[in-house]
Amino acid sequence: MKNMHLNILLFLISCFIMACQTPAKIEQPNSTIKSTNAFPYEEWTIAQVHSAFKNGDLTSAQLTQAYLEQIAKIDDSGPTLNAVIQINPDALAIATALDSEWQAGNSRGPLHGIPILLKDNLDTHDKMETTAGSRAMIGAKPLADSWVAAKLRAAGAVILGKANLSEWANFRGQKSSSGWSGVGGQTHNPYIIDRNPCGSSSGSGVSVSANLTMLAIGTETNGSIVCPSSANGIVGIKPTVGLLSRSGIIPISFTQDTPGPMARTVRDAAICLGTMVGVDEKDSKTQASVGKSFQDYTPFLKPDGLKGKRIGLYKKPFGKLEEVDKLTMRAVAYLKSQGVAIIEIDEIYAPDARKASFEVMLFEYKDGLNKYFASLGENAPIKNLKELIAFNQQDPVEMDFYQQEHLESAQSKADLTSEDYKKALATMARLSQAEGIDKVMDEHQLDAIMAPTGSPAWKTDHENGDKFHIGSSSPAAMSGYPNITLPMGFIDELPVGLSFFGRAWSEPVLLEIVYAYEQGTKYRKAPKFLEE
Repeated sequence: MKNMHLNILLFLISCFIMACQTPAKIEQPNSTIKSTNAFPYEEWTIAQVHSAFKNGDLTSAQLTQAYLEQIAKIDDSGPTLNAVIQINPDALAIATALDSEWQAGNSRGPLHGIPILLKDNLDTHDKMETTAGSRAMIGAKPLADSWVAAKLRAAGAVILGKANLSEWANFRGQKSSSGWSGVGGQTHNPYIIDRNPCGSSSGSGVSVSANLTMLAIGTETNGSIVCPSSANGIVGIKPTVGLLSRSGIIPISFTQDTPGPMARTVRDAAICLGTMVGVDEKDSKTQASVGKSFQDYTPFLKPDGLKGKRIGLYKKPFGKLEEVDKLTMRAVAYLKSQGVAIIEIDEIYAPDARKASFEVMLFEYKDGLNKYFASLGENAPIKNLKELIAFNQQDPVEMDFYQQEHLESAQSKADLTSEDYKKALATMARLSQAEGIDKVMDEHQLDAIMAPTGSPAWKTDHENGDKFHIGSSSPAAMSGYPNITLPMGFIDELPVGLSFFGRAWSEPVLLEIVYAYEQGTKYRKAPKFLEE
């Protein structure tokens, strides 16, 4: 599927070149970032693009075409990042139609004409498939858009294509390599090509960082938005579970799953977040968002958003990599200089919470996957989890690098009426929420908790799998609470992120914090596609 990109691109360009004006020369945005690939829109923001639209200096068709060319140049050849698994064959047609609307004085919303990639576990009802990276899902055509895809289209986004991912969102078996899928192959880190992009939203993170798209959507159960955002030097928002609907997304856990935006700036991520909120009758979790969501999160982006904040410093990730500890303490020093009170936190949750979370994931995985396969109707290449396991056992590619222990364990579970499931679910909720984040934040009167998101990207190793030296995603993941990561610096040529997480529905407070931190530090820089 991936090797079709260039042919599709050439065909689309030939079809639309007469309809698109020659791109005007546009003044580059003020930035200290040096272009590494002569891409004219490198590091551009939504605001800059819309300003160029208004001035008549740029069209969405021109911008979309430029990103398609960049994907062919950087992703399919050159550094060969392998971040994009499918191109939307209608992308240029959609962009051209949006240009006509814009020229007629009509804007669909804050993402009008903005190219975006979706992780390939989000349904789109178009000419693309939704595969979760699995060869068993080749040919799967959803019967409707996911909630997220529909909301993005309504806001004016151009769905450019699908991003590669860790197959089945990195919950298939042990010793997996983040960013590898049977359909898309191995995604590479754009900072140093042999380093891992982290997962499972690896293609989404790499695509945004490498300027293959303006925005991307990832999904997270535990770490799958924040880790690839950290490893690829971008901003990632893992919202409160229920802020964004999961309908039309291939699931792992009904309790922990959520989609979220990935962008190069906090503002762009916040803009994207607001376009996707709402109550969806197909996802009962969204009912809890009534009165707690905002269609526009930009009013919370305040330069003085750090003033008077009390932030807990989660110490558990410390002591594993000295370089990461130093970067984190540099961040602490900056926060203190801006009037933040820092309170050290040793523990947030009891160890039994993780055990309960894993049990919940296994029970919900079987239930969710079987329901998802059923939603495809006659379009389902496989009908249930049992068939998926059997397919993988016979496929010549799927079992090359690692096995499918998680799928097999999920298949062995009973249904969701099981007392074992109910007990695990109650234990996880209690330990991660009332006796976890909520308790810690109440005791210390905190606005948020901070921690290093992860370690610098490790070398991809298909024999031994991922090497997660550091991770801080679990407290927010298990509780279903929000988590935002953004760049806090580099170790040699590799970026490292800083996470801020907190109570349910606290996205406004977290955005105040991360925006002010970003504006005062500006650690984001474009990758150089280095080789070791």
